[in-house]
Amino acid sequence: MDNDDPIEVRVGTFFVVMGAGVFLLFVMSDVADKVDFDYFFISMILMAIGYYFRRTKAPPPPSGRFSWFKGFWGKTRWGRKGGGGGGEAKDKKG
Repeated sequence: MDNDDPIEVRVGTFFVVMGAGVFLLFVMSDVADKVDFDYFFISMILMAIGYYFRRTKAPPPPSGRFSWFKGFWGKTRWGRKGGGGGGEAKDKKG
């Protein structure tokens, strides 16, 4: 097992998965017409604890797969010079 995540992130993942399982129990109790909201509240608590631990995980580095698209989109969308004057004229007083 080659996992470089810190122990807090792994514990957070465990709580999120357990919360999803308990939420599934809540859904099953609803399907059986014997709704038990304790499952729902327990699942929300477990997911909140899991999110609290998992939020410390750093985002993955960009892969660069769509760098050409970002460059193209930036040139066509935001790279225009001159013309229009959009909101600039509205801001000036006088």
